[in-house]
Amino acid sequence: MEPGRLSRNRRSPLHQVRYAAQHPERVPRHLRRLARDAWLRVRHRGDHVAYYRAVMASDAARSAEAAVGGVASSESWERIGRMQYTYLVDGHGLRPGHRMLDIGCGNLRAGRLFIARLEPGDYYGIDISPHILFAAQRTLVREGLQHKLPHLAVVQDLTLDFLPEGHFDVVHAHSVFSHSPLPVIDECLAHVGRILAPGGFFDFTFDRTTGAEHHVLREDFYYRTETLVALAARHGLRARFMEDWEKLPHGQSKIRVTHEGGPAVP
Repeated sequence: MEPGRLSRNRRSPLHQVRYAAQHPERVPRHLRRLARDAWLRVRHRGDHVAYYRAVMASDAARSAEAAVGGVASSESWERIGRMQYTYLVDGHGLRPGHRMLDIGCGNLRAGRLFIARLEPGDYYGIDISPHILFAAQRTLVREGLQHKLPHLAVVQDLTLDFLPEGHFDVVHAHSVFSHSPLPVIDECLAHVGRILAPGGFFDFTFDRTTGAEHHVLREDFYYRTETLVALAARHGLRARFMEDWEKLPHGQSKIRVTHEGGPAVP
């Protein structure tokens, strides 16, 4: 990513004025988001999960594809899902026989590909939004994947307390922490180590900044890499910035987390 983009503060009034001048066609959508944000912040004061569940319900009512990472077309939905899958399968550790937890699985943009590759029952998808999991069920039917017996569950938080210890070889969260305040990320990192199998890893993407950490509304959060690496270390986890992921056309960065002192993972 270019340095100027990484240091940009998207919350600043100057940036927003410039952006509106460059993209006037996007102003009405931003104003609708602004009005929705004001209403939902009053309704779900202090509860980010409830707030973002309501955001997802609003977006999914218009389009399940658009609700997943803001992707507006089925072509983009397919491309980004395929990119996540190819990255993990081609030299980054996901193999048949692995058990996988997909945090924020959405309507199975990438999940449908993981499910097809893994053995029956070895894919677990969780999401805070029941609306988007209804769409995930439709994806399963459309792709003919019912025989793979994937697990899909709605969750209230990221304590992962209903999942077994040392069970998952791969934990994956694409475009989850980009919509999460730091306490939610901390909660996940505090508990993900318990469910990781020996030699397992947790990959997550995030919106990276080299400047001041900030958020736009309560939907989009921007973090420095060192903040998330240090947070993982507090919970006995080793975090590695995935340089090769940066070369792909996706807009987010990726970190891989493993047990401190565990074996190196590709």
